[in-house]
Amino acid sequence: MAGDPVPGAPAGLAPLGPAAAALRDRLTGEIAAGTPEPGERLGAERELAARLGVSRSTLRSALDALETAGVVHRVRGRAGGIFVSERRVERDLTSLTGLPAYLRRQGFQSSARVLSTATLGADTETAAALGLPEGALVLEVVRVRLADEQPISLERARFPADRFPGLLDRSLSGSLYELLEGEYRLSAGEAEERFEVIGATAAEARVLDVRAGAPLVAIARTAWASDGRPFEHSYDLFRADRVRIVVRVRGRSPEALGSSVEVVGPA
Repeated sequence: MAGDPVPGAPAGLAPLGPAAAALRDRLTGEIAAGTPEPGERLGAERELAARLGVSRSTLRSALDALETAGVVHRVRGRAGGIFVSERRVERDLTSLTGLPAYLRRQGFQSSARVLSTATLGADTETAAALGLPEGALVLEVVRVRLADEQPISLERARFPADRFPGLLDRSLSGSLYELLEGEYRLSAGEAEERFEVIGATAAEARVLDVRAGAPLVAIARTAWASDGRPFEHSYDLFRADRVRIVVRVRGRSPEALGSSVEVVGPA
């Protein structure tokens, strides 16, 4: 039916009139096929309307729906126009699968750059989260996570040193969860994550390629193994212009609540 989303079209496309819906679906299909590619400029509104043979009002309605869905974004200024947004990555926070698995599953090249590693005495917060005496030794890994070589997040993870001997001598550029499961027979159980939006410091901005003060989504996480013992306390900073928090509800039970992070193109 005219105005309904086509199969495979991104979620969030609003019902439109027949002409705008047809144009939206045409552009959606072209973008899904990789022509144009993510990051590529479609053109200014006036030239795009002329090329597609539609009125600017029809084009504007279609673009509004595509922008709402995160498929395209507008850039103001002389070098501005309509651009194809970067591909989305959905990270399901209801499971303890590492971020690299989600990136690979959706066709992204996943990598991480290790910024530093250290053996530290646990501060009050870390000790409480990991069930350790204050000052007990913990292993810290600080990394920047990349998707298709673009920075997504800055990760600072801490683990009990006595539980994971030799961890810092291993390759830390892949999934830490996969490493812990494979080398230390860890079976992840559950995690608690707390979210807030903060402004990037100058150092964080340099690492994540954003301006100082840009909004970041901070996620503080404590994870427990299947035996009930805490094994990770971490603090991740995601670029707010590349993520969206989504909550999925199935039924009325609190256990049915889920959440996810989607990495999206710049606004």
